[in-house]
Amino acid sequence: MAETAAGVGRFKANYAVERKIEPFYKGGKAQLDQTGQHLFCICGTRVNILEVASGVVLRSLEQEDQENITAFDLSPDDEVLVTASRALLLAQWAWREGSVTRLWKAIHTAPVATMVFDPTSTLLATGGCDGAVRVWDIVRQYGTHHFRGSPGVVHLVAFHPDPTRLLLFSSAADAAIRVWSLQDRSCLAVLTAHYSAVTSLAFSADGHTMLSSGRDKICVIWDLQSCQATKTVPVFESVEAAVLLPEEPVSQLGVKSSGLYFLTAGDQGTLRVWEAASRQCVYTQARPPGPGRELTHCTLARTAGLLLSATADHNLLLYEARSLRLQKQFAGYSEEVLDVRFLGPEDSHVIVASNSPCLKVFELQTSACQILHGHTDIVLALDVFRKGWLFASCAKDQSVRIWRMNKAGQVICVAQGSGHTHSVGTVCCSRLKESFLVTGSQDCTVKLWPLPKALLSKNTAADNSPLLLQAQTTQRCHDKDINSVAIAPNDKLLATGSQDRTAKLWALPQCQLLGVFSGHRRGLWCVQFSPMDQVLATASADGTIKLWALQDFSCLKTFEGHDASVLKVAFVSRGTQLLSSGSDGLVKLWTIKNNECVRTLDAHEDKVWGLHCSRLDDRALTGASDSRVILWKDVTEAEQAEEQARQEEQVVRQQELDNLLHEKRYLRALGLAISLDRPHTVLTVIQAIRRDPEACEKLEATMLRLRRDQKEALLRFCVTWNTNSRHCHEAQAVLGVLLRREAPEELLAYEGVRAALEALLPYTERHFQRLSRTLQAAAFLDFLWHNMKLPVLAATPTPWETHKEVLP
Repeated sequence: MAETAAGVGRFKANYAVERKIEPFYKGGKAQLDQTGQHLFCICGTRVNILEVASGVVLRSLEQEDQENITAFDLSPDDEVLVTASRALLLAQWAWREGSVTRLWKAIHTAPVATMVFDPTSTLLATGGCDGAVRVWDIVRQYGTHHFRGSPGVVHLVAFHPDPTRLLLFSSAADAAIRVWSLQDRSCLAVLTAHYSAVTSLAFSADGHTMLSSGRDKICVIWDLQSCQATKTVPVFESVEAAVLLPEEPVSQLGVKSSGLYFLTAGDQGTLRVWEAASRQCVYTQARPPGPGRELTHCTLARTAGLLLSATADHNLLLYEARSLRLQKQFAGYSEEVLDVRFLGPEDSHVIVASNSPCLKVFELQTSACQILHGHTDIVLALDVFRKGWLFASCAKDQSVRIWRMNKAGQVICVAQGSGHTHSVGTVCCSRLKESFLVTGSQDCTVKLWPLPKALLSKNTAADNSPLLLQAQTTQRCHDKDINSVAIAPNDKLLATGSQDRTAKLWALPQCQLLGVFSGHRRGLWCVQFSPMDQVLATASADGTIKLWALQDFSCLKTFEGHDASVLKVAFVSRGTQLLSSGSDGLVKLWTIKNNECVRTLDAHEDKVWGLHCSRLDDRALTGASDSRVILWKDVTEAEQAEEQARQEEQVVRQQELDNLLHEKRYLRALGLAISLDRPHTVLTVIQAIRRDPEACEKLEATMLRLRRDQKEALLRFCVTWNTNSRHCHEAQAVLGVLLRREAPEELLAYEGVRAALEALLPYTERHFQRLSRTLQAAAFLDFLWHNMKLPVLAATPTPWETHKEVLP
């Protein structure tokens, strides 16, 4: 296989997580602070705090019991946040620091369902699933009232806006509204007008009028002086929240006089403004299309002039209160993410297809989200055209749609086509220019859809209805579902991958079969052309990736490493490397030349269905069944530069260390060696000190001048040295100095000292026994030597002397 010259020597080595788009809201209460800068919402065991401007989760507050949060409220002065969990504990937070200032038992016998602060931010009322209402003094930290008598769950509590009147309102399962006097500790009145659950209470500025809404499709206006219902307004929808509007004319919302007007949010998915006097709806928001648009929550931040509403599919919408103009939209929760793509010429946006008919388009800079409606069933796949403004989606509704993003970042549907008889599971856009797209379906066919000339015209109006796409070619390609289609970089070839374990190559535009790639043991999930070479990559449920030659359809390489199905594969580094994602939740980076898995990225917890690389090849995008979308950044160059700088610094420090040792400046040398965090280098310095004729005094004097953290590091290094008989003498010398010159209480205060002593003791005993045996053996040898000394023998006469004695 030919290597491209540009790609050689520029391999990627690692990716790091740059950004995560994670679930932060799973239904329930959502609240803005008075300035409109922060948004608070529940997500399982946490209360998340979002910065509205950037969409970033600043802080996640989780109680120590790690149980689900059942209720929370932020005080009117924005200073105190209180949360309640299923463990029947209440936590008071200094939310800006993310710390709990107080934790106490709720005393309710069942979880707290609702809570609210009074206007002075000093009293907190809690309504429980046990039918009880309790009032707490937050400043003095004690319970002040306990009201009983409500049947079933108390799901709504509200203080009267005038703190001098000391009135508390609650509603429970019997759809009645109870008025409690804090002063008399009694129930003053039971207001009955609703026939179903009361969902919200709102009070007029003067405190004389109250508005209640219910799921019985009516809103009731009450006179609080007489505790009587003065008006019943039929709103013809199950209302989840009603908000009283400021008493000033707002012509944009149909508020023309200074009377009582209120806004409702309910199961029709639209915000509506009503005039109380005439019982007429004076303004209706345009109904957004698609399912999951029912409104489940609505609240007004008067100081900030913002209205916050939440939809059934966990989207949070911020409106300008005076005009109901949508300012920002956040997607709180995406279910299983099925596909992801970068969008825009600069990859400024991200498209997400989750387990929903809606598409979500996130602006990366602000986290603002657009919800795109059009498909009527789950969107399965996405692809983007070369310039980045147009993209295509296909879905289970057997259709394909084309969308356009304008320079302001707004996305609209500009074309749609239908013709498949089953779910359309894959789509691919032409590569050279915006001329056509290809879809593959469960009906085992592929269709080629040319783009109408009118679609490519820059004069296309935004309000035009979508154009109709007509399939130019339809071809039955496989015997089972087609899971993936890919168009070659020259727009002349088409590859298809199927559940029938084969991939096929076709000539465009007539879809003539050129060859079959056979070799996988299970179905194929993805096919991809190399951007540089005559090569096709296939990813299969058998856990392997294969590279095939387009000329002779032979298998060039097989990559094994995933423990489960490989769902996506993409070429990076100019075709010299591969990125793959699998059912095991892993993303792997492969170098083609040597079949090596360079890096395994583990940040997902479930099947990674979506994988896409940026135009500059410096980022990657993954989406998985764990509802997470992760943006990865290529950090190869940064890590290489960091490693090079580190090595250069090490060389400089090593030279400095050698100089210090040569000059016998042992204190500086030891401090420098410890700062390098290299036990062997420190050992070298200790050995150099011990070679000095005045070793003991020098070592002791040097060690006593070290800082405490440096002594802790020395003790940690001693544990390693002590395991080796060659270095144990240095370790024991250091330990000797510490034990002789440091007080026991000071030694015990060292970080990790207990673990260090546990590790030092067995080896020290072993060294002591070994040295004792050596001394005994030496003493025995000395004894033997003294006992083996022979007596001095007389000199033996030489033969010449003997001969002399014989001569006459």
